Amino acid sequence: MALARPVDLDALREAAERARPVALAGEQLLPVLDPLRPLLPEGGLRRGTTVTVEGAPGATSLALALGAAASAAGSWTAAVGLPALGWLAAAELGVALERVVVVAPPPAAWATVVAALLDAVDLVWAGLPPRLSTGDARRLVARARERGSVLVPLACPPTGVGGRPAAGWPSPAPVRLAVSSPVWTGPAGAGAGRLEARRVEVVATGRGAAARERRLALWLPGPDGGVAPVCPPVAPAPAPPPVLCRLDHPSGGRSDKERAGGRRR
Repeated sequence: MALARPVDLDALREAAERARPVALAGEQLLPVLDPLRPLLPEGGLRRGTTVTVEGAPGATSLALALGAAASAAGSWTAAVGLPALGWLAAAELGVALERVVVVAPPPAAWATVVAALLDAVDLVWAGLPPRLSTGDARRLVARARERGSVLVPLACPPTGVGGRPAAGWPSPAPVRLAVSSPVWTGPAGAGAGRLEARRVEVVATGRGAAARERRLALWLPGPDGGVAPVCPPVAPAPAPPPVLCRLDHPSGGRSDKERAGGRRR
């Protein structure tokens, strides 16, 4: 993982050119972890798209998980404007830290830095600044589409770049993911004791193929630090119907009443 340092745009472009990925270059979809595939209309991240992530605690983990499989497969990724990311948690989610470029929060050149990273890596996680113009957002969407990169803007309250409230993404995105209803679980139940896993609900919407709403319950993280689906409880198998038999009527024989009637005839 590259260390964060003051932003030098020329040095950033040079480093980004060196980091230009060779893996997955011919594929139109970047892979995602299996539990996340139902959230995406094509089961992966289409190159050139923008996926916004927002909502309750857990949104940052979801954003990192989106890039984990591509990172593990050889793609370079970058994080900008996200000084509080937990890299141990990212590694547990599957992110290959040796292929992550980390850029310190740029004070004024946020859009320029993000654009430079989109030129060079497959996926960029971008913590949104306090103010972002619609024009800058549209230019970054166009840059990602032109370069075949995936842009993942994070509007995760309560803070964004510089510790100030983050802006929302002002332009419609092809895919929008919102995290809600986080619940921690532990040995004593209801989050008491040592926290083990967090259950969240993710709602996916967007445009085009992503316009149909999708909802998915996930462990994020699960007990092992990764991502796992919340499986619905398995209903018990129905009990077999009772077998009725007559104690006075042996199988294959006749009852006393039937035998008596036969004698009368």
